[in-house]
Amino acid sequence: MRWAVSGTDWEALNVTDGWNWRQPGGTPAPAHPPVRAGQPVPTTATGTVRGGPSTDAGAPTAGSPWWSDALTDPWRDPYAPAAVVLQAPPVGGPGEPEPVRDPDAPTGRRLGPVFLISLVTALLAGMLGGALGYAFAVRGGVGGGTTLGAPPGEAPVAAQRRPDSLAGVAARVLPSVVTVRVSGRGGTSVGSGFVASADGYVITNDHVVEVSSGRATVTFNDGSTAPATVVGKDPESDVAVIKVSRTGLRPVEFGDSEALAVGDPVLAFGSPLSLANTVTAGIVSALDRTIRAGEPGGTTRYYAAIQTDAAVNQGNSGGPLVDGAGRVIGVNSVIKSLAADAEEAGNIGLAFAIPINQAKRITQDIIDTGKARRTVIGATVGDAGSGAASGVRLSAVEPSGPAAAGGLRAGDVILRLAGRPLEEPSDLIALVRKHAPGSVVTVEYRRGSDRQNTSVTLAADVK
Repeated sequence: MRWAVSGTDWEALNVTDGWNWRQPGGTPAPAHPPVRAGQPVPTTATGTVRGGPSTDAGAPTAGSPWWSDALTDPWRDPYAPAAVVLQAPPVGGPGEPEPVRDPDAPTGRRLGPVFLISLVTALLAGMLGGALGYAFAVRGGVGGGTTLGAPPGEAPVAAQRRPDSLAGVAARVLPSVVTVRVSGRGGTSVGSGFVASADGYVITNDHVVEVSSGRATVTFNDGSTAPATVVGKDPESDVAVIKVSRTGLRPVEFGDSEALAVGDPVLAFGSPLSLANTVTAGIVSALDRTIRAGEPGGTTRYYAAIQTDAAVNQGNSGGPLVDGAGRVIGVNSVIKSLAADAEEAGNIGLAFAIPINQAKRITQDIIDTGKARRTVIGATVGDAGSGAASGVRLSAVEPSGPAAAGGLRAGDVILRLAGRPLEEPSDLIALVRKHAPGSVVTVEYRRGSDRQNTSVTLAADVK
């Protein structure tokens, strides 16, 4: 940089002790750089005065109003502020170039925020890790004071069961279900039953109490026991009634077996294989499945059963089959099994229950009279009609019986009773006994080649 002062050029030189001035050719200059008149004296970064008025002879002074660097720099604005601040010499000693930094490299000023952010992140991570570690320690039983289970008052929604749920129905019905044990000449028979009245009448199967000498023991849902006596039974319908020496019992609610539809949900209760208070679930698989059961040489049982796929095994006999509302719609009685031996029989998804409308009617008869009325049509059945699955032929008709009153004669082939098709002689017997005495049913029959319909009023036969 060159300056012109009163026709004399001065040069600024960088020496080890600061900025000095000289004339071209080597004449030393004053120790302070020139400044414009009236301008403040410039300082270095450390506050050292480098300019200002000078007493050195021949050097430009701060009070010289007549000098201008425009004499040597014609492009410079003569009216711009002209205070010249000379920066401090670079660090590193004479002759060393000023260090150059990568503009993308972090500087000392940038490390502060980065360090602060890192510190805050580390603190937050530590707090989170501590909280999670404490939670895992508490849940896993590490450390002191392990808490098991949910806090009081926060039971899972599944535990808040509605009364119409399966669990709600089971809770309502189980107190009315009993286990029946009977000892006799053939050993001990174990079955199930259910309370039909508050004064102690219990419904069960005839084959559960058939070995009894008139005495039985009943075990309730709560484990208490009571003696019972056999009031009466109807072997052909497989229904029996026993009386418990206890009052204040909780009876079941009866449903309507005629209102069932295939696919309705059902629950089966009882003591299968002596496992008391067992509940299984299924659906109604079929209706009016005619059953002809019994041991060879023993009593043959007929009824139009409710078929279900609810698991029913030995010991369930006599227990209730209930609908989705907890109302009894059947009495579990028979199972189909692949085993030839009855002792080894097990459930294969085919179980049968006596319709409750029939079982309830027989129970009422036994309680009222000690005997059950049997519904009859007043005819004797023979072989099926000509052709497979074409009906049931009447081999004889009682002159004063219901069939004769309806116009039926021996030799007629009954095709349908109350809309149900007949294929086997047992079908007619089972479907007739399903109805109460006095019921009027429609009968479709064939006489020769003619198909005809008639109405028959069923009657009762007491044996």
